[in-house]
Amino acid sequence: MLKRIIAISIILLISYHAYSQSIAEQSRKFNKLLAFIEALYVDSVDMEKLVEVAIVNMLKEMDPHSIYISKDEVQRMNEPLEGSFEGIGIQFRIMEDTLVVVGVISGGPSERIGLFNGDRIITVDGDNIAGVEIQNSDVTSMLRGEKGTRVDIEVVRRGVKGVLDFAIIRDRIPIYSVDANYIIDGKIGYVKLNRFAKTTDDELDEVFNNFRDNKIKDIILDLSGNTGGYMDKSISLADEFLTKDKVIVFTDGQKISRTDYNSTRRGRFHDGKLIVIVDEGSASASEIVSGAIQDWDRGVVLGRRTFGKGLVQRPVTLTDESVVRLTIAQYYTPTGRPIQKPYECGYDDYIRDISNRWTKGEFISADSIDFPDSLKYETLVFKKTIYGGGGIMPDEFIPIDTAQRSEYHIHLLRRGVLFTFISRYVDNNRTEINEKYPDFETFKNNFVVDKNILEQINEMAIEEKIYQDSLETATPEQIKYMENHIKSLVAGDLWETNNFWQIFNNYNQNYKRALEIITDDKLYNMYIKGK
Repeated sequence: MLKRIIAISIILLISYHAYSQSIAEQSRKFNKLLAFIEALYVDSVDMEKLVEVAIVNMLKEMDPHSIYISKDEVQRMNEPLEGSFEGIGIQFRIMEDTLVVVGVISGGPSERIGLFNGDRIITVDGDNIAGVEIQNSDVTSMLRGEKGTRVDIEVVRRGVKGVLDFAIIRDRIPIYSVDANYIIDGKIGYVKLNRFAKTTDDELDEVFNNFRDNKIKDIILDLSGNTGGYMDKSISLADEFLTKDKVIVFTDGQKISRTDYNSTRRGRFHDGKLIVIVDEGSASASEIVSGAIQDWDRGVVLGRRTFGKGLVQRPVTLTDESVVRLTIAQYYTPTGRPIQKPYECGYDDYIRDISNRWTKGEFISADSIDFPDSLKYETLVFKKTIYGGGGIMPDEFIPIDTAQRSEYHIHLLRRGVLFTFISRYVDNNRTEINEKYPDFETFKNNFVVDKNILEQINEMAIEEKIYQDSLETATPEQIKYMENHIKSLVAGDLWETNNFWQIFNNYNQNYKRALEIITDDKLYNMYIKGK
């Protein structure tokens, strides 16, 4: 036995030595090239920039989520999870000299005007920023600014002809995790979570204690558009709904051994019905929660297939305090499904995935999504068929409703007319509104978006060269949807985001379907048991 242990130790030592020797050889090779460039290259070279470019491109060859963050960017990259700032509310990347929106912060100005993930910003206040050398710091200085100031941008959107112009009024970017939480008809709790941040546990603790105090057992958990965040916060959330010793997620990698993260007995909602809402914007930590709930048959997942981000990053600090977020493992759901979607076809194809889904009709019909038999899995309790291959495919597919907003409504959003009007309207009429609607319930039941309000909006639209008569006539349903949107915006301005969602959700297709399922025992059990 001792001889065997010694033999294995020698083999490992030799392998490690060979591996270290290989790294040393490649380091010498790269350093020698840099020395030749410094000594012989025809022009002067910014060596720091050259090395950064080499690092960025090397990481792109490895996977789409290992990224380099310069020293100056480190603090700004953490702000959506840890701090607060004023600006337009997007996360972005510069790819091939083009600024691409990779995250629209929930509740921020960009979300309100209809900016989407994947949009390419080509001008800012008339200055071209596409196809020119631009740094993240340059973009940040252009887009950030004092609350209430305006920035005009032009956007190219895949699948849409021409250039889209937007006028965005900068605002304080919300950093809270919980967008909304309220009790429906005294018996169903609704909570909308926009990210998994440092404050998430404390925020949810307050929400769930309120639900428990009001004897709420059935919950709608809305993770649509939730781009993720800290893994431990997602594990804590899943733990609220699962009984003890259930695998919530496990990580595994070639260099990192498998680690399981299990539920405890502390959860407050082991019983009761549960609906989880997801869509193509739900990523990473959101997929950990929805995957665990689906795998254990604990609740019904509805919406559209999630993003498919299941790579685990570890921050590695370099010599100049810049950071590489290096992929070290993958996330797997309890059944062993990898959350990460494929990226073998290269970085460019990977970042076009959401656009490609749209082109293929995946947002409109579940039939457009093809799952081979090799990606079939079974849930752990009722043995329902579920699918792997990247992202979480919901139990019920809800197509995106592209007909809800009229052309006029879309133009009002893009040019910032609605939000400018609402701000002015509430400021000018706050005393009168408060006297007429002293509390939110009175407002919700009695406030009406009348002709006077619509005429004022139209006058402001004309100032922005938006002419209602030149656009396609809105349908009665589109008019109702816009009026409900206006009412929800007024509520949000008068009170808070929570009140916005209580009214806005009246026309939210995912929310309405979630209510139908959670209030129908037979329908709910059909989805849970797959019968």
